Amino acid sequence: MKVHVLGCHGPYPTAGGATSGYLLTQNGEKILMDCGSGVLSKLLLLTDPASLSAILLSHLHFDHAEDLLVMSYLLQMRGRKLTVYVPPEDNSPLKALLSPQVYDVRPYPEEMEIAGIRITTCPTRHPVPCRAIRLEAEGKSLVFTGDTNTCEGLKGFCRGADALLCDAAFLDSEWKETLPHLSALKAAQLAGEAQVKKLYLTHLPVTHDMKTMEKEAALAFAQTRAVYPGMEIIL
Repeated sequence: MKVHVLGCHGPYPTAGGATSGYLLTQNGEKILMDCGSGVLSKLLLLTDPASLSAILLSHLHFDHAEDLLVMSYLLQMRGRKLTVYVPPEDNSPLKALLSPQVYDVRPYPEEMEIAGIRITTCPTRHPVPCRAIRLEAEGKSLVFTGDTNTCEGLKGFCRGADALLCDAAFLDSEWKETLPHLSALKAAQLAGEAQVKKLYLTHLPVTHDMKTMEKEAALAFAQTRAVYPGMEIIL
């Protein structure tokens, strides 16, 4: 299983960058996880979006899903309809804008398999319904937290993962329990408690250098890297 980072900033992209978007490849098939601002342009450098097996959305905030709106034009031209999975209780205005002509929008089931990848989800703590996503194939596992602050059940859901792609939108000096995201340090503490092998920081703030985020997280979890557009994670 290979993950290509298309975008990793939030809630808006850097110049020439993109917000949340990750292309997963397994057995020759491709799955897109999140499709935020700028992601479609990055995706087109790698593959035809019409060739995707499915799209997994952690939630429907614009920085995680808005490029689906312009992707709909491409899909119409290709005569292709894609399955999009969303949290079952979601009633976001963006969901209503996803054309049924090109998107088959479905709630996440308790468990499913796509392209040989076993996929399960876990609710996270965010202002709108959001899901952490666990992907397992050929004895390897990746967890993407989506957007979350500290969350009961997340540690167990992440336990033993080979890679944890974790929300880290703040430095710990900025973090509060009432905010919608983790800090780099809180992400590292989650990684340690869940006994994952490697931590990858994402949803990075445009206002901070990624090395600063890495340095803070490494205080609690040595095997930490901040992701960047174009980075590949191979499991």
